[in-house]
Amino acid sequence: MISKKLALLAAGFGLLLSAAAQAALPIQHWKTDNGTRVYFVESHDLPMLDVSVDFAAGSAYDTAPKSGLASLTRHMLALGAGGVSEDDIAKGLADVGASLGGAFDQDRASYTLRTLSGQRERVQSLALLAKILQQPDFPTAILEREKKRAIAALREEDTQPESIAAKAFFRDLYGGHPYGLPPAGKPETVAALSRDEVAAFYRAHYTAGSAVVSLIGDVSRAEAEAIAKELSSNLPAGAGEGAIPPVAQLAKAEQQTIAHPAKQSHILIGDVGVRRGDPDYFPLFVGNHVLGGGGFTSRLMQDVREKRGLAYSVYSYFEPLRQEGPFVIGLQTKREQTAQALEVVRDTLKEFVAAGPKAAELEKAKQNIVLGFPLRIDSNAKILGYLAMIGFYDLPLTYLDDFVRHVERVGVRDVKDAFARRVHPDRMVTVVVGGGE
Repeated sequence: MISKKLALLAAGFGLLLSAAAQAALPIQHWKTDNGTRVYFVESHDLPMLDVSVDFAAGSAYDTAPKSGLASLTRHMLALGAGGVSEDDIAKGLADVGASLGGAFDQDRASYTLRTLSGQRERVQSLALLAKILQQPDFPTAILEREKKRAIAALREEDTQPESIAAKAFFRDLYGGHPYGLPPAGKPETVAALSRDEVAAFYRAHYTAGSAVVSLIGDVSRAEAEAIAKELSSNLPAGAGEGAIPPVAQLAKAEQQTIAHPAKQSHILIGDVGVRRGDPDYFPLFVGNHVLGGGGFTSRLMQDVREKRGLAYSVYSYFEPLRQEGPFVIGLQTKREQTAQALEVVRDTLKEFVAAGPKAAELEKAKQNIVLGFPLRIDSNAKILGYLAMIGFYDLPLTYLDDFVRHVERVGVRDVKDAFARRVHPDRMVTVVVGGGE
């Protein structure tokens, strides 16, 4: 139970929380005739419309010899479509004040659009987004130009300790699983990609059956239905090709130290975590707030920084994906302090997994999360992100309504049991770039 003092504080946020929840709900959901899933929140507070279209087309759909194909395909969509050049696409969006964005990770590739909801602005910007998604030209000359840019960026990344550590960490953690592939590929694999391969990946993965259209803003249900139909009607048919294979659990601990002239060691430690929708997610999420996700109040920050001065920052997080995503602890420390910092982190983690959080720590973490919840949904853009996540991972439509309740009911035993099942200090992968034991 929340203490009386903090209950009064929580009540002070009640109206804000209620208003934020009302802004995000109710979520309307349907399917188009060709199988595209649609998630819609009607909101007339601002004359704006936010749209996201997500596909099961992330880097996990690459193969090792063609690593980088998924990323390059997504990037190329907006660089010429339906006979409209990349410059004209950009000018057409700028003409109506619309902005194009999106995201790319192991599971999904997306494009987002923010536009005024007025007829002219909405029609023009949505027509361009429909061309991008349904009629990409993949011009050969532009493809070769973008390959060169991607290769240059990858070579630059391969000099940066943060990037070196991240790539080595995921490779060691996932082995031959596609989650271990570098999201943007390698210079040699990107160089070998052809236009035909990009076009084939698009046809296989940017399909109507795998698409999720999310909308929030100043349109009616009828208008939202028409928009979803416009964005999906001419996508390649089908449900998408391939599925991400299960993730095998690690059998033993591994540590890799990579030489680098950086003044500090860049350290990543981790284990295979959970997938989206897993019952352990909320106990792990709340428990991790105590361990390393709660900023200066977290155990790792207290033990590593405040008590010993071994790092400016240390953090931990779970990243649930379609299959089991990673649990990660990260920090930087002076090269000569690497061994000590690793020992402290490992001891802190072992103690936490063995005993769980203290009741007072857990209560404070829950209160911080609950009181911070309105900030998670205080804009249409943030709500759009949740809509896309709910749709893509087939989460309950009540996910946002239930969020606070799920957090509040987590107990010490729940956290302890979930960490015991999911985090194994004796088999963690460790990557050190810049120095080591």
